[in-house]
Amino acid sequence: MEGPTGTLQRAAVILDVFEGADRLNLSQIVTATGLPRTSVHRALEQLVALRWVYREGMDYQLGMRMIELGAAAAQQNALRRAALPSLRRLHKLTGCVVHLGVRDGSEAVYLAKIGGESAPLVRSRVGDRLPVMSSTIGKALLAIGDPPDAESPEIARVRELRLAYDPERCLKGFSCVAVPIGQIGGTDAAALSVFGPADRVRDRRMMSSAQTAAAEIWRKICSHEN
Repeated sequence: MEGPTGTLQRAAVILDVFEGADRLNLSQIVTATGLPRTSVHRALEQLVALRWVYREGMDYQLGMRMIELGAAAAQQNALRRAALPSLRRLHKLTGCVVHLGVRDGSEAVYLAKIGGESAPLVRSRVGDRLPVMSSTIGKALLAIGDPPDAESPEIARVRELRLAYDPERCLKGFSCVAVPIGQIGGTDAAALSVFGPADRVRDRRMMSSAQTAAAEIWRKICSHEN
């Protein structure tokens, strides 16, 4: 079998060696990976610079950045697991496309998408990123947490109503509504959105159902954290 040739591939092979191990020296990592010693040493030094690996003397172990990323992944996975039953019920009730998203700096990232078969023009997918300032779900995310000193009237309104609504902004005949869920783990803001035919999305009962689903997810997250 051909060994890894790319820098990223070699880094992945090296990082995998640390699973179940506390500390490893260079010789142990070379033996475990089967990679050339010079390649392993060069990759390790790059990983140390990135804080993915920590070096103490002659030994290496996983660095703080890997721990931080692992904690973030576990947190987001817990959110997704807690949210999926409510998202599926909301999709079944409304017949619309339902998204779960979290804020990552100036962007909203989709963690889950339910539905879409009835709306083939909706090409969103898990992992997509949208600007928080201009997307419906982004506005819901901006309304989570303490308001800044200079908050826009639009976001203040979303905060007050716990609802962001954009009629036919992306696609004629289709609208989107988003509801803040809350701040998960004290860091990640989460929200859900519903996208579908404009007449269906603007129905007050549909909006209320979205708010109910967000509240269900928030209660489930809080019960898990406690």
